[in-house]
Amino acid sequence: MKIGCPKEIKPQEFRVGMTPDAVKEAVNHGHSVMIETNAGAGAGFSDSDYMAAGATILGTAEEIFAQAEMIVKVKEPQAIERKRLREGQVLFTYLHLAPDPAQTKDLLDSGVTAIAYETVTDDRGGLPLLAPMSEVAGRLAPQVGAWTLQKANGGRGVLLGGVPGVLPGKVLVIGGGVVGTHAARIAAGMGADVTVIDRSVNRLRYLDDVFGREFKNAYASAGNTIALAREADLIIGAVLIPGAAAPKLISRAQLAELKPGAALVDVAIDQGGCFETSHATTHQDPIYEVDGIMHYCVANMPGAVARTSTQALGNATMPFMLALADKGWKQACAEDRHLLAGLNTHKGKLTYAAVGAALGLPTIGAAEALAL
Repeated sequence: MKIGCPKEIKPQEFRVGMTPDAVKEAVNHGHSVMIETNAGAGAGFSDSDYMAAGATILGTAEEIFAQAEMIVKVKEPQAIERKRLREGQVLFTYLHLAPDPAQTKDLLDSGVTAIAYETVTDDRGGLPLLAPMSEVAGRLAPQVGAWTLQKANGGRGVLLGGVPGVLPGKVLVIGGGVVGTHAARIAAGMGADVTVIDRSVNRLRYLDDVFGREFKNAYASAGNTIALAREADLIIGAVLIPGAAAPKLISRAQLAELKPGAALVDVAIDQGGCFETSHATTHQDPIYEVDGIMHYCVANMPGAVARTSTQALGNATMPFMLALADKGWKQACAEDRHLLAGLNTHKGKLTYAAVGAALGLPTIGAAEALAL
């Protein structure tokens, strides 16, 4: 198969879809790999690194999209990239379609076979291609939240770890999944007073068994959520409904109940955000204020640590990328129901029910799409 990896063009996105190691694996499997020049520079990989692994370096994204049978990326294709996609081509990347009707329409119009990292599943009910970036974003969240809390940035001027004689800052993590667990661990390690809330009692039992007194947990009823939010200096939104739009857990009206200068870090912003006042920002201009509350809503948080993120993502995606290339997408998906769960569009049909529900669009079953 001809595999193409263009340079990411989303603002301040420094990750790259394939590492030199992934290129070498694909070449060893008999495939050809085309990398856009300087695609890996932001993650510390040079064109010569890719050439040594067996890739061909092409000068433009247009050449990559025109020649490749499968496009491997990190972020959802931007408008100019979507115009280059075509029927018969496979797109393998993060998509996050539920809050993005424009992208969904363009993918359907193109006829491309789009397989989303964030909806590929595993035997344990997890999301193995989302998990690495969830781990990175979770670990970054207290770090960027602490920065947002600094007075010069509009925050409360609270040091999360406190100092002798001064109580530490209070952190509320909404959601006890991969993002929330990693966020809580890092925030607790910084010395903060951390509480994680979740609606799964089994998940709360797990957190209590594994982490004990490292951080506290509570059930995420509406009453508990706002009561704990009122006391928090930093609130980290870490709620995920796979493939669907994130639920809005703190309304604009409720901002008036929070501490002035409190910081909200919305890690769910890729799926539309879990605070009503959230809208996507960039690393260049990451924070904004609404009703005295600071919001950090960068839609590609792991891009800030591009080398670590690229390596972690490459480790996770490589086996699936090789299966798609070795077998062709139809056979690979027919043999692996977890990879089939990643199928979001094919030949103008939407194949992921949660996206259809979020956007009010008709869908067909992913298995049904195999026959098209």
